[in-house]
Amino acid sequence: METERMYSIRDVSRFAAPSYRFSKPAEWRRGAYNEREGSIYVLCSLQKAETSFCLYLSCDNTREVSTERGFGNIFDSSNMVDAAVLEKLESGYAKLAASDSKSLLKKYLTKEIFDNLKTKKTSFGSTLLDVIQSGLENHDSGVGIYAPDAEAYTLFSDLFDPIIEDYHGGFKKTDKHPPKEWGDVDTLGNLDPNGEFIISTRVRCGRSLEGYPFNPCLTEAQYKEMEDKVSKTLSGLEGELKGKFHPLTGMDKTTQQQLIDDHFLFKEGDRFLQAANACRYWPSGRGIYHNDNKTFLVWCNEEDHLRIISMQPGGDLGQVYRRLVTAVNDIEKRIPFSHHDRLGFLTFCPSNLGTTVRASVHIKVPKLAANRSKLEEVAGKFNLQVRGTRGEHTEAEGGVYDISNKRRMGLTEYDAVKEMNDGIAELIKIESSL
Repeated sequence: METERMYSIRDVSRFAAPSYRFSKPAEWRRGAYNEREGSIYVLCSLQKAETSFCLYLSCDNTREVSTERGFGNIFDSSNMVDAAVLEKLESGYAKLAASDSKSLLKKYLTKEIFDNLKTKKTSFGSTLLDVIQSGLENHDSGVGIYAPDAEAYTLFSDLFDPIIEDYHGGFKKTDKHPPKEWGDVDTLGNLDPNGEFIISTRVRCGRSLEGYPFNPCLTEAQYKEMEDKVSKTLSGLEGELKGKFHPLTGMDKTTQQQLIDDHFLFKEGDRFLQAANACRYWPSGRGIYHNDNKTFLVWCNEEDHLRIISMQPGGDLGQVYRRLVTAVNDIEKRIPFSHHDRLGFLTFCPSNLGTTVRASVHIKVPKLAANRSKLEEVAGKFNLQVRGTRGEHTEAEGGVYDISNKRRMGLTEYDAVKEMNDGIAELIKIESSL
């Protein structure tokens, strides 16, 4: 049984073998047939038994000319999106469109954009399904999309750009993220010198290693290769950053329990990451590095290639920030990171682009928190994001909230942290006045 599909001339140009040039459609049409309203269509019949394509040019509904007349094999089947993938896309899109999902995916994935992107594939083999499958399976997603590789941000930009603009507070597709700028690290200090409100402070950033795809496209060999490269790089850190790398594979029970007690050990991804195919070959290629003082941590191949984290008890944001800046600058000398001229540093999730910096505190503000909507309202005025104690999709434990900067694009690393600094200072001020 054959599967038939209609492709426009624009679609054909995406799949064409390198020997065919479609930048000038006239080369395709020269000496051909009278066009009706400038349209030529290709009827593509996929022979399942031989997995080959029979192509027909048609300039209207009555006349067809087969490829046997000398057009040759114009398709490169390696660039074709598999029929089963297209079927999943169509089915998933229909369910999402009919749902009451509030995700950014549903908001911006119009039928026109869906139809335009569903037949595209990156050089790593990633399709639209790889981008949106988490949001298709989890209608309660906030964002709903991930980038399976760095190229996806460009190829599927019709979907990524409006979502990035919405999430990052108006970062338009014509905007350009500023160059990296850590600023004057000595201008930040202790937000809670008396220790009344802030339990701990953390600043982290994500990084992707240049030349590797993101989780869904990584092979097990690539996971292991990256782990080895990261382990050797981190072993060269000195001073306050000096520590030890612990691979998750083969980890002994004593080390595992200690990392759990320290709240360092990350688990296999949640259902949102699972649906995005981001947890393959677990725990192969994953590992944790921490310094001797346990104030500096690197996660290898959790959600991103690298999560670089500086943290400590109390509210001394300045000290935490300075440690992170020192570490990132040192690691960057040894490992090249994936960077985009317009989007900044690239990672798996579009919510974490640009600076990729997330500065957060675990904080007790019981009076403000008595009315969660009021807390959210005040935090929103300062571009802060309120999460449960253990992060996204969790509840507050003992009245402790995780509050961080939300904006990471269109501003420098220093400005992102300063925004959190100023917002938390105001929250403490309001809490103290109630």
